[in-house]
Amino acid sequence: MNDVIVRLISMPVTVRAFTVPDAQGDYNVYLNEALSDEQLEKSLAHEREHIRRGDFYRDLPVRVIENLARKGEN
Repeated sequence: MNDVIVRLISMPVTVRAFTVPDAQGDYNVYLNEALSDEQLEKSLAHEREHIRRGDFYRDLPVRVIENLARKGEN
């Protein structure tokens, strides 16, 4: 429970990463395998920030959540 499982998968170039919480309370992070090592690190850090902030359980539009995460706000 509350584990973070990271997978590299093929995705459209417009998608860097996304995270899906599962029924066991774990977080499945999917990273675009076409990204550079530097961008993979940044994308994983961004997804971990969403997990840390509890963004998956917020009742806010995705755009608002993304903007807050980029700014490091709660």
